[in-house]
Formats: sequence, structure tokens, C-alpha cells
Amino acid sequence: MNQNSVPLGYVNDLMYELEKAFWDERGKGARFRMTKIGHQYFNEKVKPLLQSIEVEDILEKIKGVLQGEGIVADVSYSREERLLRVSVKGCIHRPVEERMLAKGVEPFTCVPANLIVLAIEEKLDIPVELAEIKVEEGVCQLLLVMFEKRPSLD
Repeated sequence: MNQNSVPLGYVNDLMYELEKAFWDERGKGARFRMTKIGHQYFNEKVKPLLQSIEVEDILEKIKGVLQGEGIVADVSYSREERLLRVSVKGCIHRPVEERMLAKGVEPFTCVPANLIVLAIEEKLDIPVELAEIKVEEGVCQLLLVMFEKRPSLD
């Protein structure tokens, strides 16, 4: 085995087992503990590329990183005021979510979604919540909600 690569099946098996154990321990509360998964990756790969405060520019940077790293085949999105709908095709971690669904557990974490949340919160200083993950025909459909700017005590 190449010292610089780890088999994807092994990684996804570990991710599944960790997610499943966390779900068994916390149930739906696990979702709120998984939002920072990918933070180190964000700091190393995404954050240095973020220059704009435009949501569409931020999404394009994340899409470029995810595609360039071979994590996803494609990312598309649409925005309706505070709602951000994101489609993720060909994600290398989709089998983890499909295994969770097979056990009757709705997907509750998504690394691409976490990167989007981290980036928007970093650049715009507004809270963002991953409201929904649906796996439809092999594509993850994400719904994110962008809230109003955080109040300050200035």
C-alpha cells in the first residue's frame, strides 16, 4: 500500500462506524455535534482561497476545492433569500449516508455542507444551519438556512 493513500472503503467504513456509534449514543442530538467536522480541512484548503464576501463566490471556491481533490464530481446550488439549496453529486462519502439510511437513520452530517457553513460563517459572520440532507438517486440534496447577522454588543 502506498504510504500516502488510504483505501476509500476503509475510510468510509470508519466514518460509518463512528457516525453510527454517535447516533446510537446521542440520537438526533448527534447532528448538532457534527457541524465542525472538516474544520482542519477547511482551514488548510478552503479558507486561504476565500477573498469575496459574495455567497456565490464562496460556493464556487468550495466547489473547486472539492472537485480538485476528487471528493465530489459536481456541486450545484441555488439561493432563495436565506435558503441555500445545494446538490452534491458523486461524493466519495455518499456510501456512508446510504448505509445510515439502510439502518433507518436519516443523514445528519455532510462534510461538503460543513465546509459551506464554515466558509459563510467565516466570511459573512452570520449563522448558517444545515437543515436537511436528502439522498435522492445518488445525489445529496442539502438545505442550508442563512440567518441574520449576529447581534453585537458594541
